[in-house]
Amino acid sequence: MIRDLVGYGSTPPDPRWPGGARVAVQFVVNYEEGAENSVLNGDAGSEAFLSEMVGAASHPARAMAMESLYEYGSRAGFWRLHRLFAERDLPVTVFGVARAMEMNPAAVQAMLAAGWEVASHGLRWIDYQYVPEEVERDHIAKAVALHERLTGARPLGWYQGRTSPNTARLVAEEGGFAYDADSYADDLPYWDIRFGRPQLVVPYTLDVNDMKMVALNGFTEGEQFFRHMRDTFDQLCEEGGRMMSVGLHARIAGKPGRARWLARFLDHVLASGDAWVARRIDIARHWMEVHPYQGGADADQ
Repeated sequence: MIRDLVGYGSTPPDPRWPGGARVAVQFVVNYEEGAENSVLNGDAGSEAFLSEMVGAASHPARAMAMESLYEYGSRAGFWRLHRLFAERDLPVTVFGVARAMEMNPAAVQAMLAAGWEVASHGLRWIDYQYVPEEVERDHIAKAVALHERLTGARPLGWYQGRTSPNTARLVAEEGGFAYDADSYADDLPYWDIRFGRPQLVVPYTLDVNDMKMVALNGFTEGEQFFRHMRDTFDQLCEEGGRMMSVGLHARIAGKPGRARWLARFLDHVLASGDAWVARRIDIARHWMEVHPYQGGADADQ
């Protein structure tokens, strides 16, 4: 089967989250600044995606305004998000682009000192849709090697983001990732057996994601984002046995007004008493223990 449109159906498995939590909540900070499209990086043009300039064009030269919008994330936004989570002692998974992390060692050290998981967000923050397979395979290998040099350990989680039709297969073939997050297909982890070896998928989100703050179909101010996060969390609490991902970017949620509403949501989650707030690798390891792959079409049930 090329696509699985059935999944768990009407009977999703009981995840048995630690402490009897009704929802596993997972916060992601995407760290991409410096690895985006730029002629400085040898690209054909400037970045045009995920910034305050909605609908920006890509230029065949340096786009100074776009560069400075990205620089805000590494210079200021990251540290604001770091403080919000550190003050509450909440765990985070970083989707770290290897070339971006290489440009800001102090941020990497802060991630590690806080006990955050640093998963791989690829070598570059570019669109891989039409990148040749052999180039993408090489980029994955280089991302793992650079990540290990920067953090002292290879990444156990993978999220390319702007994937190609080959990405999931190449990640499974690489063989060293505990989970792949390049999916938005479910509210729970699941096993993918399409590529010869069982690969755990821990799905991500694009709706509970601050990218909607800089999209034409998104939120116009922080309270809308807060309400969507809160309503998603409350609905999943009511259902029970689900996972909730929250996607953040230092240059977006790290802005002062948006960070204020993020802080309000963090406090809502903590006050609920219904959440297991965990790193993505912790969710993956829990799933492997409670629902290990056992072979067969319904093994992840």
